[in-house]
Amino acid sequence: MKSFIIATSLLMSSLAAFAQHAAGTLTIQPKVGLNITTITQEPDISARVGLAAGVEAEYMISDMFSFSAGALYSMQGAKQKSSFTEGTISVGYDITSKYDYINIPLMANVYVIKGLAVKAGLQPSFNVSSKNDGDVTIVLNGETKNYSVGEYTGDLDFIDPSANSFYFSIPVGASYEYKNVVFDARYNIGVSKIWKGSYSKHSVFQMTLGYKFSL
Repeated sequence: MKSFIIATSLLMSSLAAFAQHAAGTLTIQPKVGLNITTITQEPDISARVGLAAGVEAEYMISDMFSFSAGALYSMQGAKQKSSFTEGTISVGYDITSKYDYINIPLMANVYVIKGLAVKAGLQPSFNVSSKNDGDVTIVLNGETKNYSVGEYTGDLDFIDPSANSFYFSIPVGASYEYKNVVFDARYNIGVSKIWKGSYSKHSVFQMTLGYKFSL
């Protein structure tokens, strides 16, 4: 029993050295990076690369555990490219669906070694912009016509540009801090639907670089 107590004490003291900041410390971290995003349940999809930028605050509850909350501008969506021929008509389109959000990540962080934290949490998001950009090409009897996606009035299966105003996801990931510089990588698991009448969700891999200031 005595050996167990000694071993436990040594383990806890070593764990206490894992945190980059002491218990009770409050830091604020401006950060910027990129998203690699797609949309599930949609055909002919490839990734959109967009900006992720904002700020997060972190409070060290203990030497191992912390809670963080932030506000990040997040460019999400996907690219959709396809073509088909029906009789004498050939149709091709190359569309980028742009869904931009203010994400509010609420994260629990566990420091497993000094500077290295694993994290998971909840993330409500608010849509601030949603639109489709791109071109549609129609070839009929050898004559080619080009349209912007806004000009085209035909019936094609584009991603719906009208997003719900609220979105919800579960972020999981890890970060590493060295001399107050923080590299953070996380995956945002989509939970709610992007728009009404569909089961499509965002799939977002996010990488950011930030700097922590103690308050």
